[in-house]
Amino acid sequence: MRKMKKIRNSFKYAIEGIWTSFKTERNMKIHIFIMILVIIAGIILKINKSEWIICIILFAIVIGSELFNTSIETIVDMVMPEKNEKAKIAKDVAAGAVVLTAINALIVFCFLFTDKIIQLFK
Repeated sequence: MRKMKKIRNSFKYAIEGIWTSFKTERNMKIHIFIMILVIIAGIILKINKSEWIICIILFAIVIGSELFNTSIETIVDMVMPEKNEKAKIAKDVAAGAVVLTAINALIVFCFLFTDKIIQLFK
């Protein structure tokens, strides 16, 4: 019974973390908004099961990297509230990882959707 409570609490805290990130981080809102647009486009363009799987994996990678970035920035701000070059590097590298995953997702989405969009207007 105690193990179930611990597992339940783990999920509760994880969901609270995702929600906190969404409430406090502008970029998380942007990622979620774009994810919703991609989902709508996928429905309209009738993408297949494999394409949905690719989209879902990319959603998880981008949102997950944004969550890691938020946690890294929060920790750095806690331990180094004053300006510090190494703290800046840690935050910039974490932000760079998010940009890299988002650009990668954009490129893949272009490959997935371009032909379908062109067919839509023929």
